[in-house]
Amino acid sequence: MDLFFFVVFAVFAVGCGISVVVQTHPISSALSLVGVMGSLAVLYLLLGAEFIAMAQVIVYAGAVMVLFIFVIMLLNSGGETHPGRSMTVKLLGVPALSGLFIVIAYIFATNFRDSARVHFGSFTEGTARSIGRAIFGTYLLPFEFTSILILVAILGAVVLARKELD
Repeated sequence: MDLFFFVVFAVFAVGCGISVVVQTHPISSALSLVGVMGSLAVLYLLLGAEFIAMAQVIVYAGAVMVLFIFVIMLLNSGGETHPGRSMTVKLLGVPALSGLFIVIAYIFATNFRDSARVHFGSFTEGTARSIGRAIFGTYLLPFEFTSILILVAILGAVVLARKELD
């Protein structure tokens, strides 16, 4: 049953990911991205990482996507217009993409043949305790550097926004 749900939500995530790129209107693209985030959360649940799945839904599908949609509406951007494509792109696009997929499949088939299989539910590092110990133990210094970097980016955005108002 786990394999069935994995295949369903993996196909849904890939389909929504393609829809993100193909959509011409930014709101439709952002809503497709919500579909990707939701299906990734289900995949995390299948692996047994409940905390990571809930963080995915709350942080990414919730807060970040609300911010994206707010910015899109604030910019009032309309649909994208497509200029005519050249004949070379029309003729070589699909064969080049097929060749790329064949090369990637060959690389995976030759290099990752002996890798261990994933057993659903056997992942035990996705709990709040293990993530908290990793963030505030092993990765405390990179975590603090990231928070300082985000603070500097926020201050820079405030300074740039203030100069535009003057």
